[in-house]
Amino acid sequence: MQRYSRRSVLIGSCAAAVCMGGRQVKAAPSLAPRPLVFAHRGASALRPEHTLASYAKAIADGADYIEPDLVMTKDGVMVCRHESNIAETTDVALRPEFADRRRTTTIDGKTTTGWFTTDFTLAELKTLRAKERLGRLRVHNTRYDGHFAIPTFEEMIDFVAAESAACGRVLGLIPEIKHSTYFHTLGFDPEALFLRILVANEYTRTAPLEIQSFETGNLQRISADIRAINPQARLMLLMGERTDVPPDLAAKGQKTTFGDLMTPTGLKAVRRYADVIGPSLTDLIPRDAQGAWLEPSTLVDDAHSAGLLVHAYTCRPENYFLPRQLRNADGDGARNVAGSVAEIRRYLDMGLDGFFTDDPAIGQMAVKQL
Repeated sequence: MQRYSRRSVLIGSCAAAVCMGGRQVKAAPSLAPRPLVFAHRGASALRPEHTLASYAKAIADGADYIEPDLVMTKDGVMVCRHESNIAETTDVALRPEFADRRRTTTIDGKTTTGWFTTDFTLAELKTLRAKERLGRLRVHNTRYDGHFAIPTFEEMIDFVAAESAACGRVLGLIPEIKHSTYFHTLGFDPEALFLRILVANEYTRTAPLEIQSFETGNLQRISADIRAINPQARLMLLMGERTDVPPDLAAKGQKTTFGDLMTPTGLKAVRRYADVIGPSLTDLIPRDAQGAWLEPSTLVDDAHSAGLLVHAYTCRPENYFLPRQLRNADGDGARNVAGSVAEIRRYLDMGLDGFFTDDPAIGQMAVKQL
């Protein structure tokens, strides 16, 4: 596994050029020696997300980093789920003993109904089983419904460490601290727990590590502690919708939007506490109402000028998620490997330093073509 300094410099450029809207687009330089492939919730195109099976498949398929999203249980344990609401990713709706825990709440300014990890002890969550979140689109994944438990962050770390030793290569971790401001209102301190877990595990003290958050304040608070625990660690500010305000800023009544943070001035401010930004793919190349690519933005170049790496989310192999120009005629749920590789190559040719993908094998195919 390559290790990169916070002061990485522009090196080289991709030799390839792609055709975009009838014109040739020259490849841009990247800040990283080699673009990194991040397993988004594991290999979630092929196994139910945030299960040890999904992480195992991602490792087998060559992912450079594995992503656990981290939320809190009622008894203060960090578990791997994309969000606190587990209605779509577990069989909780089929469990009559938990029917009375279904409720509606507001998290990060959005009202949601379902079952929430903070209403369950770890022991109770361990009785549930994971299921495919996109069951109608990824029908093949539903055969694994009911097979796998919800892992804790510590279990996930131990699993990745064991897999790293077994396969003989270092695997990075790219955890996301979810809903920080919300969890603090409930009396939890996810950052303090997160730091304690990192300190307690030799693997997280030495392996490549990149910490994600959609909030600005927690990254600033933990920056020094993270680097004391693992000197090669990086911090990434994830970017939401351009019109949205980061949850911690919104809670303070501030009006700075993610769009404001994507400007050259905003990016320079982000660089004071982060090493990386994590925009969506449509922040790199917007799409029209039919899903067709429009003209690219300057975000990658602007971030590089501010000294920031760019790790974008999320590349998915199904036609439904691809830009209209790259879809084939096989239907929304069809895996379109050629289209997915072409999409990733387009972003890499813009100078993207790394990307999240639901299918790391396809991601590596695109990287190896550089």
